[in-house]
Amino acid sequence: MDLSTGLSSKRRLLLVFCVSCFLYTSTDAEASCKLKAKFNLQGYKEVVKRTVVVGGMFPVHERLVSTDTNTTIPPESSDCEGFNFRTFRWAQTMLFALNEINNRTDLLPKTELGYVIYDSCFTISKAVEGTLTFLTGQDEAVPNYRCGNGPPLSALVGAGASDLSIATARILGLYYFPQMSYASSCSVLESRFQYPTFLRTIPSDEHQSVAMAKLLLHFGWTWVGTIAAEDDYGKYGIKRFKEVVEEAGVCISFSETLPKTPSPEAMQRIAQAVVDSTAKIIVVFSSDVDLRPLLEELLRNNITNRTWIASEAWVTSAAISRHPNILPVLGGTIGFAVKRAEIPGLREHLLAVNPYNDTLTEEFWGIVFNCTMNYTQVLRGIKRCTGEEVIEKLNNTYSDVSQLRITYNVYKAVYAVAHALHNLEVCKLGRGPFENGTCADINGFEPWQLMYYMKNLRFTVPHTGEEIFFNDGDVKGFYEILNWQSDSDGAITYTNIGYYNSTAPADDMLTINNASIIWNNDVLETPRSVCSERCQPGTRMGIRQGEPICCFDCIPCADGEITNTTDARGCILCDDDYWSNANHDECVPKIIEFLDFSEALGITLIAIAAFGALAAIVVAIIFLRHLNTPLVNANDALLSFSLLLGLVITFLSSIAFLGEPQMWSCMTSQVALAVGFALVLSSLMGKSALLMLRARAVKANDVDPIHPRHQRAMMIVCTLIQAVACTVWLILMPPHPVKNTAAQNIKIILECNTGNIIFICSIFAYDILLALLAFAFAFVARKLEDHFNEGKSVTFGMLVFFIVWISFVPAYLSTRGKFMVAVQIFAILASSFGLLACVFIPKCYVLLIKPERNKEENMIPRPKSRDTAISLATTSSSANETTVSTVSTVSLDD
Repeated sequence: MDLSTGLSSKRRLLLVFCVSCFLYTSTDAEASCKLKAKFNLQGYKEVVKRTVVVGGMFPVHERLVSTDTNTTIPPESSDCEGFNFRTFRWAQTMLFALNEINNRTDLLPKTELGYVIYDSCFTISKAVEGTLTFLTGQDEAVPNYRCGNGPPLSALVGAGASDLSIATARILGLYYFPQMSYASSCSVLESRFQYPTFLRTIPSDEHQSVAMAKLLLHFGWTWVGTIAAEDDYGKYGIKRFKEVVEEAGVCISFSETLPKTPSPEAMQRIAQAVVDSTAKIIVVFSSDVDLRPLLEELLRNNITNRTWIASEAWVTSAAISRHPNILPVLGGTIGFAVKRAEIPGLREHLLAVNPYNDTLTEEFWGIVFNCTMNYTQVLRGIKRCTGEEVIEKLNNTYSDVSQLRITYNVYKAVYAVAHALHNLEVCKLGRGPFENGTCADINGFEPWQLMYYMKNLRFTVPHTGEEIFFNDGDVKGFYEILNWQSDSDGAITYTNIGYYNSTAPADDMLTINNASIIWNNDVLETPRSVCSERCQPGTRMGIRQGEPICCFDCIPCADGEITNTTDARGCILCDDDYWSNANHDECVPKIIEFLDFSEALGITLIAIAAFGALAAIVVAIIFLRHLNTPLVNANDALLSFSLLLGLVITFLSSIAFLGEPQMWSCMTSQVALAVGFALVLSSLMGKSALLMLRARAVKANDVDPIHPRHQRAMMIVCTLIQAVACTVWLILMPPHPVKNTAAQNIKIILECNTGNIIFICSIFAYDILLALLAFAFAFVARKLEDHFNEGKSVTFGMLVFFIVWISFVPAYLSTRGKFMVAVQIFAILASSFGLLACVFIPKCYVLLIKPERNKEENMIPRPKSRDTAISLATTSSSANETTVSTVSTVSLDD
């Protein structure tokens, strides 16, 4: 088990110091000390004749000099290399601020501030060395001891990068020693439990990570890459950023880490990830020092057409923005920067440094003027520095005071310590914050006493008027949003396009002027960075298996479903009375369909039905005019009139199927049809039954076995049975109008529901039974007479009836909507016309065209035989030349 999992951070540090103290503890009786290490630190020191000492730590160099790891010789503290002009300016700013404070009469008028400033070399080991040396008071650090009788230590301003401050804060926290950071923005430093004495004048990265996420959402970017430094600053900053954006639906295309010790292979891998990704937006949480090696690789591969989102650690770094040929790669970069300020007198102080005062300034001088003050190097041919060189003529990061941001944070940090010391100094005995109203002594206070004043500090920064106060050691999150644009000379300028204020209402935190942004390659249009284009209304997002949620397919909604928003997760089902339009982005009312009276098909069917009914009435009139003739009276004239009445009913019932279905129309159409056909078929059955029985009687030379009143009774009973059945049907489960939404998706078909299927089947099965009986009787009697064979007419009429309705079934089942009604009406009309034509046209022909055949002797029934047929033909040849075989005849009424 890792010991670190069982101990708190504070206890681990205490354990380290116990071990350190053990190294300094002797086991002999004289309690002598043995020095285990000596540090090699560079910096500034001025403590003589000073009242209070303020510590400082700045990463003036970027790395340690590589050393031999051979342990056969005593190890030495490494030297540093890679002089950084920007951080050197920060160190000079602290000296300038301390000098400015010492010259003031309103702030610490009786106190002179001294300083001890060390170079952390951008490494944790040097930061720890500087911290231990500062606390000990001598170059040979002795943990837990303050050696010497010099002025008291107040606070440490530093230590630059977040991972350096984390290391120093753990040590300083053990002694409750105040630390005021100017650049350590890592959110992990917010923990008061782990870092009880840590304060800072730079906002926490918690605000910056949220601000970056809001920036992406502002522009609608949902597909981004991330690159972070391999330290606490990059790790925690990008971690919080990912949490916020992923919660908002943004996806990470790739996530790379910049190693602290860069290698060509690592840089090539990261550059290739940028090239391979379709993400056009890349968020970089890193310092300029860590980013510079990657920048070289990006330039080598000419990677353009990307928009880079910069953290505050490199957005205003001249080491990045002034790099040759950087504009095609990083032009259009958008980044967050801390507040900028003008500090009067700082530039003059920077230009007035003396190379003979300290080793750091001497090194700086030799680098910027390409000379040396080392006599040995002069002998090797290197130009000798005179000390009279003019810095003002140089154009480098050190003397550039146009973007004083972290520099301004240093300035505020020094003033924060000074104001806390001032409040401690002016404390009135009896009104102090400590026990019994006591105050601390400026000449001998404890670190925890100064910490009280620092936590409760509130002051106004000189020259800018900004009010500073701390909320659990942090300041409010305020950032300027900068856009890298090119000036007339092709150099990069930082253009302010907005700001982020964490204390504003949620909707007003981020303010951006989109019109003032110039993107990569001087493009004015906002770039798009999405894994998949947005799904438009009418489609839904279909997630791709194994890919981030931002990578999806746009799947069209099925019929009857819609989406009316972009990037819909699912389609919405339309209500029963609605259907999706062609674009599937709106539910529209379904088309209501029924066979209307006013449309062409309806008018045509009405005309045909009216013509049929009129034709039946005309036939009835013809029969009435010839009522006393043998042909009309043959086979019961009353059955003929009941048959015509039934046909009129069936013709007119078809009209009830038209129009919007109503309760009355549904009941009328079905019942009228059923009763009408029952009347027609029972009348035909009565006629056919008489013909069949008469045919048998003639064959047997017998008398008529049936009287007309029997036929009429048969017709009445059969019709009444249907009428009673229909009445029961109407009472129990009558037909009623319904909206059929299932037959066709885009239509609502208004139709009649027949109610109970058993009733409808029973009623029309009864009509089929009557039809079969009528056909059977007529078929048997078809050979009764030669002249006016009514049996043949009824047989043909019933054949037409069956053919029509047998054809109706598949046609009815294969149609939908109003055409189904039209097919039903057509079957009714066709079968009715078939019966009317087959049964009555032959008789009307005789009545109107050949009245001479309308004689009683032609109505006498006789069996059909060859001899009889010849004899009858000879007898009647004088009266009629031809025999009309299609005219039906029946026997006379008694």
